[in-house]
Amino acid sequence: MLTSNINFQNFKLKKINNLKKKLSKIVKSEILISKYPLLKSLQPNYIYSFKKKKLRYLKKFPEYNLIGMGGSVLGAEAIYSFLKHKINKKFNFYNNISNFKILKSKKRYLNIVISKSGNTLETFTNLNLVLSNQKKNDNLIITQNDDSIIRKLAYRIKADVVEHKNYIGGRYSVLSEVGMLPAELMGLNEKKFKKYNYLLNKKNFINHLIDNVIFIRKLMISGKKNSVILNYDQKSENFFKWYQQLTAESLGKKGFGIFPIISTMPKDNHSLLQLYLDGPKDKFYTFFSVREKNSHNYSKSFLVDDYKKLVNKDVDKVLHAQKYATQNIFRKKKLHFRTFEIFNRNEETLGELFCFFILETLLLGELLNINPLNQPSVELIKTETKKILK
Repeated sequence: MLTSNINFQNFKLKKINNLKKKLSKIVKSEILISKYPLLKSLQPNYIYSFKKKKLRYLKKFPEYNLIGMGGSVLGAEAIYSFLKHKINKKFNFYNNISNFKILKSKKRYLNIVISKSGNTLETFTNLNLVLSNQKKNDNLIITQNDDSIIRKLAYRIKADVVEHKNYIGGRYSVLSEVGMLPAELMGLNEKKFKKYNYLLNKKNFINHLIDNVIFIRKLMISGKKNSVILNYDQKSENFFKWYQQLTAESLGKKGFGIFPIISTMPKDNHSLLQLYLDGPKDKFYTFFSVREKNSHNYSKSFLVDDYKKLVNKDVDKVLHAQKYATQNIFRKKKLHFRTFEIFNRNEETLGELFCFFILETLLLGELLNINPLNQPSVELIKTETKKILK
């Protein structure tokens, strides 16, 4: 067990004790949080740059437009999808640039615009389209305290501005203002997401985390650099889009990197499984599933032949049977995998998952001697685009 909410089974590999000592020393001291101040946002005493009194007014809106790119929107989108059963408000996510038509409406929405730099072209474009079609909307902009394009626009449209802390990169910002302000507007409790202090006091969590990081490094060195997420929970797809950016953008440097691939299961049994089982041995796998408490039962009236055995079974049991069958075959094929089985779909569980994968990424950066905070090559595209648009 990783926590009471998450059953975790690690890769089956031999531990490397010298690396375990190195990582244990980093995690158990103040070294990690002093080197990566972004981790402050994972703690329950983190001080937000917005006043909770202001949220009372913002919660009155029936619908919200969340406009951003990458880490500015992926975390909130993951929260919204994973915890949709607890959310009564509607959120529209504008997370890519395209020639879509913004519907005109008599309703009054709140536009939540998130851009750390304040100069993201795609975010500016989408905001421009929304503003030109929904002119009655109120606007809240989360950005750095810089003289940026979006901040100048904020003054022009008289938008409320919330500071995006400059020491927190977008892909690590889910438990800061970037993710927690939208979460509060969704009717969720931001305090329940903050599991960092609790987890770092759990010996079992630390041991699993460190062994997991060491095993991933070992797999990478052996040529397995494709991380395939075998996802059996549709509501977690956006969570793994968040993980995808976190891993790819943080570690894809100096010729290193992990290519994160999201595979929708069991659908991909009928398209990609053959490749996984008999194709190149350049991948490692993560099985991810959630135990649903209200799953649909099969109707006895429509069961025939061999499938009469499904009587008194629900869809969740069948889904997990397929997962266990796949794991059994993976073992026979000697394919490396770990498993996450979620027992509770709540804020605490999602906070634990965010924390696990953020720490995993930072510690992998330590072992690979890579700066997990920057993304130098992404800036090349931005510069080249500006040249073309002149």
